[in-house]
Amino acid sequence: MAAGALAYAYQYLYESQLTETSAGSQLRLATCGGAQPNPYFFDGQFQRPRRAADLLLCLYQVVQSRFYIPPAMLARILREADPVVTSDGERLRFEAFSSCCSTYGRVDFLPEALSCAPHNRGTTNVDFNPPMRAAIARIRDSDEVGLRVGADAVEIERSGEAIVERKVNLPVRWLKGFVEVQAYASRMQPRLETTGAELRRFLQSVPRGRSGRAPGWVIPAGRGLRLSRREDRNGVRLGGTERLGILEPLARHARALRVYVADNDEVSDWEVTLDEARFHLVMTPDASRGFSGEGQALQHLAGGDWQDMLPRVKAELNWQGRIDAEAIAGKLRIDVETVRATLAVLGSRGLVGYDTDVGAFFHRVLPFDLSLTEKLQPRLKNARRLVESDGVRLVQREPVEAYVQGTGVEHRVRAEDGELRCTCRWFSKHQGKRGPCKHILAVQIALDAKGG
Repeated sequence: MAAGALAYAYQYLYESQLTETSAGSQLRLATCGGAQPNPYFFDGQFQRPRRAADLLLCLYQVVQSRFYIPPAMLARILREADPVVTSDGERLRFEAFSSCCSTYGRVDFLPEALSCAPHNRGTTNVDFNPPMRAAIARIRDSDEVGLRVGADAVEIERSGEAIVERKVNLPVRWLKGFVEVQAYASRMQPRLETTGAELRRFLQSVPRGRSGRAPGWVIPAGRGLRLSRREDRNGVRLGGTERLGILEPLARHARALRVYVADNDEVSDWEVTLDEARFHLVMTPDASRGFSGEGQALQHLAGGDWQDMLPRVKAELNWQGRIDAEAIAGKLRIDVETVRATLAVLGSRGLVGYDTDVGAFFHRVLPFDLSLTEKLQPRLKNARRLVESDGVRLVQREPVEAYVQGTGVEHRVRAEDGELRCTCRWFSKHQGKRGPCKHILAVQIALDAKGG
């Protein structure tokens, strides 16, 4: 295993491609991994082919983009990873990250976008190769375009096609990013909203290149939006505005734009609404800041409060597009807040995502070895070492006060306004915006072990 990457092999039954048939064009997306080796999800048509093509092309642009290249990585840019697709029996969701992990894209094809419901439920990868992308770019709305995600058993048996295997170094930060995005999204609320026409005007004014890397604030301006260099509490902070260029092909189809943020967080979710689909572009506040280093999921990964509840709630998941926490609470005879907290823990393990559009979690199981995600969290590993070496000295439990061994000094961790704060440099620099430091995590683990 290379540093920062996992050796991984995609195994597809064929290469994804856009083929011509007597009934028109057919987009065949090959699948890999998941509950089945090569699951079969959908066989139907796009109701709005050009729009569907633009949505997929925007997702492809996310995958192939690298908005920030640290100098040490110039010589070893990793290959982009194939998107993850989830079928919940009604819609298809495609998810992917940029190579630098500062930007996450998701396409939700709603039932109105598809000629029929998907055949199966589950999560897998799909082959997203450059020749297929070039073919999609030529699709017009007047074309008859079918969509097939996977291949049914009969086709597999008679095709005689060899398995297409592509070995990649899958970025660890890409896997960790999936876990972090839902942790932010579950706290988000709408902040800005405008029409599709105003979105087009705004995107035309957004600077690109080097001038688009400076941080700014997107703020309301009449019925639309504008970019300001001055902080505005009614706006959304965003550095690397060049990333918004991904949305340009969708602007002509857009009915509306809604921007979500969470209080005290600077991560934003830009949701472009179409009649039959949604496109989410979730971005860190700066292009040089990747989701993999955020640490929002660390508290859930460190805690053991929900160990007894996890298997019960997990057993109620069946790739729902919208998880009804109240229904699960009623069935299990527990309070709804416990269910929501447990879903957040499951999200920290990659087992659910969060849809800001409907304000609910959705079930998906990432088709990777997610046990590695927790093992590759340096802050969490260091926190466990501190506890194991008796580096945590608890002074009192209510309110929490503790001292944690540092390098030649003890750091004080204490509760303030319902949150734990630390005297270390990491906390002083980030003030909790990039997750807890290892000292706070160590105190949480120690309290948990002692029933606190």
